Amino acid sequence: MQTELTADVEPIRFHGQTDGTLDLIDQTLLPVELTLITCRDVETVWEAIKLLRVRGAPAIGIAAAYGVVIGMQTVGDDDAAAFWKRLDEVTDYLAGSRPTAVNLFWALDRMKRVAHQLRDSGTSITDIRIALLEEAKAIHAEDRETCRAIGRHGATALAGASNFLTHCNAGGLATADYGTALAVFFTLQDDGKDLHVFVDETRPLLQGARLTAWELAQRKIRATLICDSMAAQVMREGRVEAIVTGADRIAANGDSANKIGTYSLAVLAKAHGIPFYIAAPISTFDMAIESGDEIPIEERAAEEITHGFGRQTAPAGINVYNPAFDVTPAELIAGIITERGVISPVTRELVAQMFAAK
Repeated sequence: MQTELTADVEPIRFHGQTDGTLDLIDQTLLPVELTLITCRDVETVWEAIKLLRVRGAPAIGIAAAYGVVIGMQTVGDDDAAAFWKRLDEVTDYLAGSRPTAVNLFWALDRMKRVAHQLRDSGTSITDIRIALLEEAKAIHAEDRETCRAIGRHGATALAGASNFLTHCNAGGLATADYGTALAVFFTLQDDGKDLHVFVDETRPLLQGARLTAWELAQRKIRATLICDSMAAQVMREGRVEAIVTGADRIAANGDSANKIGTYSLAVLAKAHGIPFYIAAPISTFDMAIESGDEIPIEERAAEEITHGFGRQTAPAGINVYNPAFDVTPAELIAGIITERGVISPVTRELVAQMFAAK
């Protein structure tokens, strides 16, 4: 079922006030089926993040922020001690859903900070609860603006290119709007450029095949799906002018963690003289981490490889290593496209300057 994302079918939408619910598109069912999950409790939000029903660093952060609002619905306004105890429980619980995407922790820290600032000023529990919802909505709205700004800066930096390659999914499904990497393509299209994008299928869960190819088809951007192992060949054939991917966490020196297979692309791009770009918001930078060596890498279940999409494709009992992410060293990145501009070359000093910019 090919269904367009319209104003009525948003990837993330919160309904109601502080007692409201959160709707998420179940991305595990795309592109065949478009189904909304309604989250009425924090456990459903946690499960959606853990099982990749919602995925992409910005979208995870937005969902988690709304998850805090939903999680606080189990306590009343007349017991302050229970409220603050529950806030710690909910934020700690959501933080345990996935370890690599820094936006998750950034959003949760932002929610806690707002609550505690109001607590210190003597604000009522009722008004703190309202403020938490407003903060979640602000995180959501800011991401929409961030996506468009990333798209503008990326389109300017890559105005001379028409043939691209991307990996995993960094589009509207991973954010609140245009995405990060795909925002560059969507903005170039808005500017009238005729594009072609090679899409890595992105093993083992095929986010490129299931999600990115679907989003590009919705936008009527010419796209060609390839297996991850075919990327070197299309580069060798001269069919790629630039590579753009997203990121889930970026260290202070510019080392960038993204979906497994991204590092391979950066190495191949270097070998073929093709510029490799990361597109990510400032919230994806973790300035407390000096380099990519400190980024925690999530290892996922062996069954994602041995029983992909429910069918056994490997011998029983075989050892499996299934890291969800890898880290691309800064020296392989031509530029990091943010909502504030493009960091190029990618150095610790320029990263710090962009992070501090207003």
